[in-house]
Amino acid sequence: MTKDEKLKPPEEIDVQRLMEKYDTESRVRRPVGIMAIVISVVAISMSVFQFYTSGFGSLLALKQRAVHLAFALSLTFLIYPRSTKEFLKNKTKIPFYDIVLSILGAGVCLYLVVLYKELVIRAGLPTKLDLIMGGIAILLVLEATRRITGPALPIVVIVFLIYSYFGQMMPGFFAHRGYSLERIIEHLYAGTEGIFGIPLGVSSSFVFLFILFGAVLNKTGMSKFFIDVAMALAGHTTGGPAKVAVIASGFFGSISGSSVANVVSTGTFTIPLMKSIGYRKDFAGAVEAAASTGGQIMPPVMGAAAFIMAEFLGIPYIRIAAAAAIPAIIYYLAVGTMVHLEACKYGLKGLPKEQLPQLSKVLKQKGHLLIPIIGLVYFLVRGYTPLFSAFWAIVMCLAISMIKAETRLNLRKLGEAFEDGAKTALGVATACACAGMVVGATTLTGLGLKIANGLVILGGGNLILTLFFTMVASIILGMGLPTTAKYVILSIMAAPALIELGVHPIAAHLFILYFGVIADLTPPVALAAYAGAGISGGNSMNTGFIAVRLAAAGFALPYVFCLDSGLMFLNGGSIGHGLILIVTSLAGVLSLGAATEGYLFDHTKIYERVILIISALALIDPGWLTDSVGIGLLAVVIILQKRRISKSSRQ
Repeated sequence: MTKDEKLKPPEEIDVQRLMEKYDTESRVRRPVGIMAIVISVVAISMSVFQFYTSGFGSLLALKQRAVHLAFALSLTFLIYPRSTKEFLKNKTKIPFYDIVLSILGAGVCLYLVVLYKELVIRAGLPTKLDLIMGGIAILLVLEATRRITGPALPIVVIVFLIYSYFGQMMPGFFAHRGYSLERIIEHLYAGTEGIFGIPLGVSSSFVFLFILFGAVLNKTGMSKFFIDVAMALAGHTTGGPAKVAVIASGFFGSISGSSVANVVSTGTFTIPLMKSIGYRKDFAGAVEAAASTGGQIMPPVMGAAAFIMAEFLGIPYIRIAAAAAIPAIIYYLAVGTMVHLEACKYGLKGLPKEQLPQLSKVLKQKGHLLIPIIGLVYFLVRGYTPLFSAFWAIVMCLAISMIKAETRLNLRKLGEAFEDGAKTALGVATACACAGMVVGATTLTGLGLKIANGLVILGGGNLILTLFFTMVASIILGMGLPTTAKYVILSIMAAPALIELGVHPIAAHLFILYFGVIADLTPPVALAAYAGAGISGGNSMNTGFIAVRLAAAGFALPYVFCLDSGLMFLNGGSIGHGLILIVTSLAGVLSLGAATEGYLFDHTKIYERVILIISALALIDPGWLTDSVGIGLLAVVIILQKRRISKSSRQ
């Protein structure tokens, strides 16, 4: 038996079926004949347009965003069916009305490009045709978003539009003077305050380029390289396959930015391996879900929301990535700790070394694929824009892939990568356009400031209470919205309240992002956990609850860096202070992990769990007194267990 045969997952998994079941963005038609060619040409053209303009100069903001959305709407109506029932009935046929909607979607966007000068001249005085085109654009964006991400986000947008129109009828501080239908349409369509606002601007520039970068890397075999490296590093350790899942998902997630896609890409290999050494089905699926979800907070790429955050805050993206790095690493260490404790608890061993790939050979075969990622980080650290950095990272990837035959991208693979990149970007593009309408309605009515003030009042000026209410809002919104959309909505409503109470702006926005991301694990709408359960064959709800337990550090960390941003080395804090916060955060992670897992060096007694929970809570609030109490209580449990183990071994 060869080494590759030994490492082959013990069961065949239909990856495409799983993606279609748990990820609405994967329920795409696969037409044949002339329409398949048309779709490929449009998708590749979209990627070529984005790649060219990123390297040789973008169009004016409104024009760039309009062309980007024209491609997105056109492709969406061609490949995404009206309903799941229609998709299951026929996965290859494109109805005539969707072809019409595709053309219409491109038309209402290109109208702004063709008549750009006239629209600028008559700004504030739209013609009847302008309003008709704007009304159609709003409806098409809502329908396109519904098809890709589901009905939640369009419903939220409709509520905001109704609020904009009926403002004078609203109660209390929600009341405003109300706006006419014409004013709302013009505000959302004929400028950069609504559909074509900052979220779509970010999507039409560097977010698309980073998605394309991931698609090109994937075609070179990068995902397999990540798994092989993780296997070589951790496959032989206690509970090895689970640690492989954590490491590989962290690697892959740092460039993919999609929880469900990450689960399916790495989980089809790691979950069967976890089950093969004795992990419970539910736990195996939960490990992959918790690890994959963390990819959206792991630099250097993170998710699309991080780039929008940089635009909202008006700071370089590298500052966001640098601030997020330490909490993200602690998050993965926390998940890895939980995995290790589970393995120790049940005596689960790693895989024999002879069945694992050798790190030196893996690096020799495909180590050159790391050069584009290293180059990307280098450009970002040197202060180049994300657009410039992503463009040259793709160029480097294309060049480096040519070094070896197994990674080389021929014209067919390159075309597939460009097509995949465009299709993957559709969910982000439509969600950003839709979220832009929320931003537009908020700026028009002043709702964001009102809600921020309401949160401060509700929390009674208490930071921890306000953080708690914001966390609840983030998770609730996150259950039905894409990460990008929920971040945009909460950043204009909840973040100002946190900043008003003294939280550093970067910390406030990352707080929202963290809890929006964690919603992918939180039942009843835990898409990443459900995808993991689909692979493992476990119970979806149980997998979701276990994933939440594994990601418990993710619930604690945002409180730590909001209460003291020194954890991210913000506010000019000293290196010593930052290192102390890192140590106490790790101690808190260990306490929380041991308490929830019921195992540290030995099975925990009930009173030991109570002590560990108190220790974790004390370590959440930075300060010499709380930190001393937290670490002291953790030390007490360690001493108790060590003595118990020593006593047991002597008997």
